[in-house]
Amino acid sequence: MDNKKTKNTVRILGKRLSLPRSLPMRRFVGGTFVLGGLLGFLPILGFWMLPIGLMILSRDSPWLRRFRRRAEVRVLRRWQANHYRRKLRRLSVRAT
Repeated sequence: MDNKKTKNTVRILGKRLSLPRSLPMRRFVGGTFVLGGLLGFLPILGFWMLPIGLMILSRDSPWLRRFRRRAEVRVLRRWQANHYRRKLRRLSVRAT
């Protein structure tokens, strides 16, 4: 795959979304999503916009990229631990 093609895309819930090629436009789109997420209590906007905006901004910011990666690892580890506990519970219920 071409490096430029992967640089200008972000993967959200298994789907690739293309981002603008210019840095100012990416920052504008990401900032708009973040601001829309902060106003999520309004009817049209939603809190779902905040993480998407941070993901878009993290493409160009090393600090946000590290934060996003750490958060992804934490969420994945927590999900795996809960999944493992539920599996053990199901097995123990079947055994009794």
